Formats: sequence, structure tokens, C-alpha cells
Amino acid sequence: MAVAGAASARRRAWRTTTPDGWTWITLSVAALAAAPICAVIWTAVTPTLDIWRHLASTVLPDYIWTSFLLALGVAVGTAVIGVATAWLVTMCRFPGSRAFEWLLLLPLAMPAYVVAYVYTDLLEYAGAVQVFLRASFGWTGAQDYWFPQIRSLGGAVTLFSLVLYPYVYLLSRAAFIEQNICVLEASRLLGCTPWQAFRRVALPLARPAVAIGVILALMETLNDLGAVEFFALRTFTVGIFDIWMNMGNAAGAAQLALVLLVVIAGLIWAERAARRQRRFHHTSGRYRRLAPRRLSGRAAAGAFLACALPVLLGFLLPSAVLAWYAVTAWQPDQLSDFLNYAEHSLTLAGIAALAASAFGLVLAYGARAGAPPVAQGAARFVSLGYAVPGAVLALGVMIPLAGLDRGIDAFARAEFGISTGLVFSGTLFAVSAALTVRFLALAYGTIDAGLSKVTPNIDSAARTLGHGPFARLSRVHLPIVRGSVLTGALLVFVDSMKELPMTLILRPFNYETLATNVYQFASDELLEECALSALAIVLAGVLPVLLLTRIIGHSRAGEELIPRQADQR
Repeated sequence: MAVAGAASARRRAWRTTTPDGWTWITLSVAALAAAPICAVIWTAVTPTLDIWRHLASTVLPDYIWTSFLLALGVAVGTAVIGVATAWLVTMCRFPGSRAFEWLLLLPLAMPAYVVAYVYTDLLEYAGAVQVFLRASFGWTGAQDYWFPQIRSLGGAVTLFSLVLYPYVYLLSRAAFIEQNICVLEASRLLGCTPWQAFRRVALPLARPAVAIGVILALMETLNDLGAVEFFALRTFTVGIFDIWMNMGNAAGAAQLALVLLVVIAGLIWAERAARRQRRFHHTSGRYRRLAPRRLSGRAAAGAFLACALPVLLGFLLPSAVLAWYAVTAWQPDQLSDFLNYAEHSLTLAGIAALAASAFGLVLAYGARAGAPPVAQGAARFVSLGYAVPGAVLALGVMIPLAGLDRGIDAFARAEFGISTGLVFSGTLFAVSAALTVRFLALAYGTIDAGLSKVTPNIDSAARTLGHGPFARLSRVHLPIVRGSVLTGALLVFVDSMKELPMTLILRPFNYETLATNVYQFASDELLEECALSALAIVLAGVLPVLLLTRIIGHSRAGEELIPRQADQR
């Protein structure tokens, strides 16, 4: 009997570790998503020309130092704004606090390069602000007064902080909402002031969420091309774009991309290592509703101002400027071009959303509890794709597709005497593939969170009724997680609409989108000509912001355990 039991256990272990048909599908999807990163690494370590020494002795130190200072400033700025505003709207009540819960997320809909163009147009020497100051005080030139330089490292840090702090705010507020109020009350009983309770209890408990938010903001900062190039900052992304597109050296661009990948991987590793051997979970099962502290007088005014300024400077003012330019500079003959750009953006974003949702569903379903570890590991690896900057992914997609096109063309010439030209690279396929790989993590994470709520008992019941993996997915799981799939598709769609580096590098010849139209005109100091396109990108990002607001409001742990009568007292 013991021998038979051991043999049965070995067979069960073999079935859970041996890939089945669905696992092979999961691994295939993961391999396709990982191919661009592998291509970048291979090109970097096997260059046809050894230019690494030249890069290291000339431009690399400047790229590293500028990127480091920019990342450090953005990390501090987003952490301060995001954590402070999240704590105020969660734990305090003051005029407008309810509205600020969702208003503070609106800058997330504003692309960084759009904000850079707007504020440069307003604050530079010939901008409206300095012209008004000179007219008001009788100044005749720049030598008569001092004004901060917007096109500088400090200006870039400020603008990125105003646009990217919602990443920290979103995760920090979710962490504060989920915290057990009993822990905070215990700190107050031990003599902690509200500030001490925040600094010594609430903030340490929320540290993982804050760190992840800061890392997401840094990834977006290092991915940006339009704003840093417009500000003449020599970052890694600008270097990759310049060496590849202007110098025609893919190997040198790949080597810079590899350094950037190492930096990002180091950020993730450092955050995880910093909280190793530490625990951040709750030890109490008692839940009560949060009892926000009501502020009045100067405290209420200060809280209102602290929450209003990021919304005003990060969303309302840039949106108002774009709307003004769009109305005053509007000409009827621009409508056809705008509709053409919008159609291209909608097409690319729609393809990416559908593909990322389909692949994300495959990965999430293939990596469910009980799946072989190799499938779960592959899904986790693909989820890191969002950490890869767009310029790096563009390079990684172009290298294998260009090689495939050369192979197809050589075969067609040898066998049929014709040239096939570009079949994959330089077409919509390349752009769509890059967008899908970059934003696959968004769809996968959203769908995986939805599938995690489906109990294994449902799977067991479906297997008992004779349903295979595909039947269980289509007839059981997909109807349950339909909302999560749509949410993931929406997030991918909006991020694809405003993605600039990959679209700019991989788009077909003379194929303009809303993002590339904004980039080209704003780079030539013609913001009025592209204001309508920029405003369309911003408005497209408002919808997921409102969706995230609804989701985060229901994220409190143990909400179902709290008596509803508490609302009436």
C-alpha cells in the first residue's frame, strides 16, 4: 500500500511539472514576448563593429549622469507629492477632499511630452508669462530680471513629477485604504501624534506600494523621448534613438539599451532586497471603517492647496492651454488630417489592445495555481516587459524582423527573381508587435487578478463535467473575468494611443499618428498646429483614470466584513 501511494504521488508530481498542451501554448506566447529582449542582448554582445570603447569614453558618462540625476529628482518629487496627497485624501476631511480622490489621478492622462511642450511655450523668454512680466514691470530684456530656465534638468524633474506622481498616489492610497485602522489606533494609544503615526506606522506599512509606484514613475521617465529631447537632455533613450536612427549603428544602440536594461533590473532588485526578511501584512482580523480626521482653518486650507496644485499644474492648466490653442488656431482644412491621424492611432491602439488581451488571457490562464512551475515562471518573466523602455523594445523588434525580411527577400530573388521588399519591418505589423509586447504586462496583470478570484472548485467541477482546458476557458472562466479582460484592453488601448518612442521609430514611411504629429510640430515650436491632436490624446486617457478611481474605492481589505450600519452613524 505504501509503495502504491508513493507511486501515485510521483505520478501526480510528474503531471504538475511536465508541460501539457496548454503549457506549451503559454511558453510559446512567452517566447514571442521575450524575443525582442533576447535580440537586443544578442546584438549588444556580438557587435559587428567594436564601438563600446568609443561610447564609454565619449557619451556614456554623460548619459549615465544625466539619467541618474533625472531619475533621482523624479523619485523624490513623485514620492513626496504622491504619498502626501494620498494620505490627506484618505485620512483627512477638508473642503473638496472627496473630489480630489479622483481629480489627483487626472495628470496620469497627460503625456509628459505634451506637458513639456505646453510649459515651454508658456514659460520661455518669448512665452506669455515672461512677455506679461516685461510689459507689467517695464523690463526690456532678460538682463533686467531673473526667471527660471524651463529647458533644464530642474524643469524636466518638475514636469515629470507633476505628471507621474499619480503612480505613487494610486498605489499609496490603495495601501492606506487597505491598512487596518486598529493598528493606527494602537499607535495613538501609545502616545503617537498624527504625524508620528503616519511616519512610524502607516508609511512603513505602505512602503512596498510606494516603492513600486516610484519604480513605475522612473520607468516612464527613462522611457520618455519627446520631453527630454525637447529639453536637450542627453539620457539613455535619446542616445539610443540618436545612435540608431541618425548614425545607423544598431549595435551601438543595442549596447546602450543593454546598459539601460541592467539599470532598470538593478532598480527592481534593489527595492526587493531592501525589504527582504521584512513583513508588511496585517496581524488583526478586525476591520472597521476609516474615521478620517476633519481639518479646519489653516490646516484645511493647507491640505486643499497641497492637493489642488498638482491637479492644476499637472492637468487643468495644460488642458486649458491646449483647448485655447485648438479653438483659436482651428482651420477647417485641418479636419481631414486630424481624422487621418486619429484613424491611424485608433487602428494601432485597437490592434495592440486586442492582441495584448488575447495573449494576456493565455498567459494568465496557463499560469493558474497548479500549473507547471515553468509556465508560472514564463508568465512572471513576460510581466517584466513593461519595465523595458519603448526605444529598447523598438530596437529589439526591428532586429529580428529586419533579418526575417532579408531572408524572405533573398529567397524570393533566388527562386522567383522578384523582390518582396519589407513584409514585416517598416509596416504596421512591427509597430503593433512592439506595442503588444510592451503593454502585455498591463493586460496580463489585470486578467490574472480577475482569475485569482475564481476558486479551484469551479475548475474541478468543470473537469468533472468533462470540459477540457479550452472549454473551461471559453465557457467558465471567460464569462467570469470578462470585466477584467475589458479593463486590461482599455488600459493597453490608452497607453498605446500616447506611446511615442516605439511609434516614432517603427512606423511605416509617411504614417502619422496623433503622438507623432504632436512630436513633429511641437519640436518645431508650432504647438498651436498640433493642439487638437494633443488634446485628443489627453481626453482618451481620462476614461481609464475614472475607471481606476472606481476600482481603488472598493479595494479596502475586509470591506465585506464591516457592518453596513457603520455608514449611518
